[in-house]
Amino acid sequence: MDIRVIPKPVEWAPAASSFVLTAETAVQGPEAFVTNIRRYFSTATGFPFPAASSRTNVLQGRIEPERFDRPGAYELVITPESVHAIAGDEAGLFYAVQTLRQLAPPEIFRSAAVYGVPWEIPCGRILDYPRFAWRGVMLDCSRHFFDVAYIKRFLDLLALHKFNVFHWHLTDDQGWRPEIRKYPRLIEIGAWRAQTVLGHSSHTPRCYDGKPHGGFYTQAQMREVVAYAAERHITVIPEIELPGHATAAIAAYPELGNTVEPLTVSTTWGVHSHILNAEESTIRFFQDVLDEIVEIFPSPIIHIGGDEVCMDEWKASPRVQTRLRELGLGSERALQGYLLRRIGDHLSAHGRRLLGWDEVLEHDPGTEAVVMTWRASEHGVQAANRGHDVIMCPKDYTYLDYYQAVDQLRSEPLTIHGFVPLEKAYAFEPIPQELAAEGAGRVLGGQAQLWTEYIPDPERLHYMMYPRALAIAEALWTQSSRRDYADFRRRAPHHMRILQRLGVHGRPMD
Repeated sequence: MDIRVIPKPVEWAPAASSFVLTAETAVQGPEAFVTNIRRYFSTATGFPFPAASSRTNVLQGRIEPERFDRPGAYELVITPESVHAIAGDEAGLFYAVQTLRQLAPPEIFRSAAVYGVPWEIPCGRILDYPRFAWRGVMLDCSRHFFDVAYIKRFLDLLALHKFNVFHWHLTDDQGWRPEIRKYPRLIEIGAWRAQTVLGHSSHTPRCYDGKPHGGFYTQAQMREVVAYAAERHITVIPEIELPGHATAAIAAYPELGNTVEPLTVSTTWGVHSHILNAEESTIRFFQDVLDEIVEIFPSPIIHIGGDEVCMDEWKASPRVQTRLRELGLGSERALQGYLLRRIGDHLSAHGRRLLGWDEVLEHDPGTEAVVMTWRASEHGVQAANRGHDVIMCPKDYTYLDYYQAVDQLRSEPLTIHGFVPLEKAYAFEPIPQELAAEGAGRVLGGQAQLWTEYIPDPERLHYMMYPRALAIAEALWTQSSRRDYADFRRRAPHHMRILQRLGVHGRPMD
């Protein structure tokens, strides 16, 4: 029997017949396994899935670490009498449940009881494990704010296709989102902009919607998101941008900037010239910010941005030039490296590692820094060869805010630019051929990006995200030798129908 699982499993040995869920089907295993079976299967079926010790008509989960040598590995053995999910760890058992969801009839994803459905799961054996440890999706909540209820829904979507990292872009020129108790003006002022540019930001004259936009996450809400993600074996990576993309922070605390004139939270998109100054007090400010961030987010890595830093203000500032001489630094580029190392050392004192976009590689951030390669894979190759751990997310393959169709202006919503069709997203290969074995071992994985300048709401987000996120999920989970675009195209429509049952409407597949 054919299966349409995404990501594609390592091994699938089909067998005749099927296991049928009924009102008498029981569940056995660790508490999390039992909870997840009931969470994902009870609503649509209406079945209670009681705990029982029987050996037939049962869904059984167990953890056997000695059987697997890879994190996240699992085996599913499905017979007409029972379903056995065996995993090496709790994450693997969770992924086994996600595979079971995909094997069940699509009606299992309904949010109310559905009657008259034969709840059949095809028999066979599946052995599966992920290729990469980092399988992420980035959501920009600075350009457009998404509330906590939606963030939880987003995490549920990630979990279904076995993503395990949520990169949360929390600050930028257009809005500061995390509550920092020591600096309340960051959300009182920095979380709100007066209006938003309409149309493409490069168009002139610019027009605006005249509507205030903003929002923030309290520390309690962020902890809630972290806990919700952890139940789904997703790590939340917060991003606090510095020293560029910092207009919202400077608007809240002008002493962080380089100009006499006060700033307001930006209402337009693009690279901005305003950056943080290099004063010791500014470094302490962001050390304080990160002290609160690491108390909320237990992730071993904290993202600090470091991209698209325009240094014109530093070149024009007498105080910055004096600071360069005080520190014995020969250039503005060296000054950014100094700031990165100071922040990196501070994170290290908390037992965390600094993660930055690939521009940080130009500023000697220290070998403990992790590099997230966005401009092109070649920057990831350079980073790995220089001893850095690397996360691959080259824009030409993984930027899901780019256009999806050739006939962009007629058929597609407005985006920033670029073109990443489904086939290109599926062709994403996190380990470039030119990377030697030692460097390849430094590639932690990769992720998709959803920048939201032109994505104002969940409906547009889903249109841009799917089906391309399915392709990225498979690129990060499935061994490259088992990937086949034609086979993926055969399986993907089934998942688009699943998503529709979840109220998620992606771009129709051509």
